[in-house]
Amino acid sequence: MYNVHIDKVDQIDRPVVAIGTDYPRGFLLPLHRHRRAQLLYGASGVMYVHTSTGDWIVPPQHAVWVPPDMEHSVRFVGVSTRSLYIEPAAIAGLFNPESCRIVNVSPLLRQLLIEAVAMPGDYDPAGRDGLLVGLLMHELALMPTVPFDIPLPADPRLLAQCQRFLGAPDIHASPHAWADALFMSQSTFRRFFRAQTGLSFAEWRRRACIVLALARLIEGEPITAIALDIGYESSAAFATMFKRTLGQAPSFYSSQWTQTQI
Repeated sequence: MYNVHIDKVDQIDRPVVAIGTDYPRGFLLPLHRHRRAQLLYGASGVMYVHTSTGDWIVPPQHAVWVPPDMEHSVRFVGVSTRSLYIEPAAIAGLFNPESCRIVNVSPLLRQLLIEAVAMPGDYDPAGRDGLLVGLLMHELALMPTVPFDIPLPADPRLLAQCQRFLGAPDIHASPHAWADALFMSQSTFRRFFRAQTGLSFAEWRRRACIVLALARLIEGEPITAIALDIGYESSAAFATMFKRTLGQAPSFYSSQWTQTQI
């Protein structure tokens, strides 16, 4: 099914509903939620997913897993999507039911997603389409997740600090300055930050810089300009940290690579 809103087909008596949708550049889906879990895949462009607990940047050929009833917004930059909406009773053993995840999409899973969207909504569960859905679910369960998320704290004071940083990331941002701004000692701030985000300040700072840089790379910005903007002394130093964090060199996410189409 193509360009159909999930609300119109949510009650179809099938464990998986597949929908393909094309979004114009810059289109924003405001905060919303689905009764079913969602796997949202884009073959090109980039998606920015926001929830109250974190921001996720989804590069091409990856998908974001959204648990059932999780409120989220999505901004699309030149994306054609393929979505699976999965009944909550059918997601056991897939991913953490309480948080989003970025999923690496294998060539087989990609083809299965394409085929699933071409099926009728009331596909025959005992026929070829039912077997395809079963294989799709097995393949999805094997897909690794990747660290393209920036966890956000619940504390409003720390959240404000994090949001300011995300607007102007700096790899040399000082934890001492953040502690002073929150009227905390260094040791208290370290414990507080980890409790709120699950990461140390240095880990979070590096993750945020690299993930935000990833989005700029996908949109075609030069590696050197990005590296200097976020405080690296050279593109080589940036590339080393980028590969250490995400497992691929920045050039892997260049604009040439993002031209793959569904």
